[in-house]
Amino acid sequence: MTAPTDRNRLGDAASPYLRQHADNPVHWQEWGEDAFAAAEEHDAPIFLSIGYSACHWCHVMEEESFSDPEVADVLNEHFVPVKVDREERPDVDSLYMTVCQVVRGGGGWPLSVFLTPDREPFYVGTYFPKHATGNQPGFLVLLRRVADEWETDRGELEDRADQWMSAATGELESLPDPVEAGDETPLFDAADALVRAADDTHGGFGRAPKFPQTGRVDALLCAHDRADAADTPYGGAAERALDAMADGGLYDHLGGGFHRYCTDADWTVPHFEKMLYDQATLAATYVDGYRLFGDDRYADVVRETLAFVDRELGHPEGGFYATLDARSPPVDDPDGEQEEGAFYVWTPDQVRDAVADYADAAPSDHDDEVLADAFCERYGVDAAGNFEDGRTVLTVSASVDEVADSLGVDAADAGTAIEAAEARLRAARTDRPRPARDEKVLAGWNGLMIAAYAEAGLALDADDAERAADALEYVRGELWDGSRLSRRVIEGDVAGVGYAEDYAYLAAGALATYEASGDHDHLGFALSLADALLAECYDADTGALYETPESVTDVGVRSQDVADGPTPSPVGVAAETLLRLDAFDPDAGYAAAAGAMLDRYGSRVRDSPAGHPTLALAADTRAEGLLEVTVAGERLPEEWREAVGGRFLPHRLLGVRPPTADGLGEWLEDLGIAAAPPVWAERNADDGEPTAYVCRRACSPPVTTTGELAEWLAEFRA
Repeated sequence: MTAPTDRNRLGDAASPYLRQHADNPVHWQEWGEDAFAAAEEHDAPIFLSIGYSACHWCHVMEEESFSDPEVADVLNEHFVPVKVDREERPDVDSLYMTVCQVVRGGGGWPLSVFLTPDREPFYVGTYFPKHATGNQPGFLVLLRRVADEWETDRGELEDRADQWMSAATGELESLPDPVEAGDETPLFDAADALVRAADDTHGGFGRAPKFPQTGRVDALLCAHDRADAADTPYGGAAERALDAMADGGLYDHLGGGFHRYCTDADWTVPHFEKMLYDQATLAATYVDGYRLFGDDRYADVVRETLAFVDRELGHPEGGFYATLDARSPPVDDPDGEQEEGAFYVWTPDQVRDAVADYADAAPSDHDDEVLADAFCERYGVDAAGNFEDGRTVLTVSASVDEVADSLGVDAADAGTAIEAAEARLRAARTDRPRPARDEKVLAGWNGLMIAAYAEAGLALDADDAERAADALEYVRGELWDGSRLSRRVIEGDVAGVGYAEDYAYLAAGALATYEASGDHDHLGFALSLADALLAECYDADTGALYETPESVTDVGVRSQDVADGPTPSPVGVAAETLLRLDAFDPDAGYAAAAGAMLDRYGSRVRDSPAGHPTLALAADTRAEGLLEVTVAGERLPEEWREAVGGRFLPHRLLGVRPPTADGLGEWLEDLGIAAAPPVWAERNADDGEPTAYVCRRACSPPVTTTGELAEWLAEFRA
């Protein structure tokens, strides 16, 4: 038969992941009507490949197979090859990943799926080598076998496709029976399950590979605080996870920020890509860890992570880019073949060379040998290495006191030696070939990062709240048309519809920015996003929140993203945010929608609490009620920032309103709210002084001092 397509059509794609394949001899097309029409016209199956720009095994398959003319000839002759960036089309990924998990018992990326012309899957897998290795079939042989079966056993393939599609549809579209939990909180059931799942030896949860799973840590922090005891199993499990992630290879000890996950149980060797959503969720969790435990190390992790994000993922006009790749060229060969982790790992000789060659970066009274020895001992750099070819992923392997004892100096000298060596290695690393950056700005991921900056602005540095506001304004200007969100922007190219996660995450970020800044324009944006979320993705008849708007028609299934994964549950974030926004506009139906979602998916939390911590936390907010802190004044007084923002208050809703009724009336008009909600009504400033009102089902008297505010916050803790 004639080839279904005649050329690679990814050259004009905006997605960096798709552009990575634009020079392949494979005749790739984007997911869309042109590809579907070609499959129908030529009666040819679709080969669908789904991945993302920082995916290591996606790169490997591209180099082994998609760049290979022999493979390309078979693909081009017998199939319509289609590429999808999962970060742009999470709904396409969700459908076919569900098929893979149902059929194979697991999944991953690259996701490789063979489809009928009407997009039903009949063969699915992940990475395939070009030639068979071990238990993995070779991709070239697989292509020829599938092409032959399409010609000779098509009926069997179509029957299989019907069965698989039916199973995936049932998995994605089925609605659990609602559970009316009312005032009962699932928090402690979830926390007990998480303690049982915790790794008491290495920290975190489960065995290798180790993922951050920040929602689980958040639930443990909340349960520890609620238990109101100095020592609880919840707090212990949370601290072990926080310490392990901050000390191990997951964390970048020179540049700040976190890698995606670790391949081993003891948090040593990471998968090196850096995702924006990990920086966001981990920074927010470490803010709360600092608030609850007062550990300055946690605050340092937040500061270093936000500095990394601003420096290396920050868009010059305000938003945040999506990812840094795991791979880069070798240190000594900028034009060489890319290697995973090359930018981040060290040998003892490389440490000594960097200490000697970059002395200007950090002058020191210590000689170079002491600096190199101090660094190597602190971070476990030795000749054997813990990574490939004798190289070492930096982990905290010795305390400063242990380094001091080894070097025969006092702890202060050891600390200054380590700091000087770190500064020199940082300078040396800036001259290494750098990992590639995916410069998509995604609405939802930016919402998560904005929320993290806003919370850091309350707990640590008010400048972080300004950074949150800058990012929010950029995303709003680029991706919000006044009534609906787009998914992403790349170099001015705006595309994709907003998904439930985009609306929910960005609304949460906008609300957090209002709390941190007192600017009601951010609150107005949060309310508008909530309205759009309910209009686009929520079914009031069932209480279901769907991943995609109803307008999306090129995927035959509307899935529901309920569980926590690499990012928090959109349903949980939506319910939590709607409960909070209800305080400002009680007539908008936000609380009813949040309650319906929590009831609809309550059985998921009951049956699998460890997999649904964000949903459990939202249900806990409904059960316990909000801790409302209203400040009547021009702004939040600086001395109150620590009193409110520096405390662990998981149900806190901080609302700054104008000091007078006249000013409040102007706000209400701007926000389109008919009457002052209870959270603001009759809460004016006392004699022109900033005045706080603290409420949880009952209210404090108006207070004007930091001491009084702190007393009432303690009084109304859950």
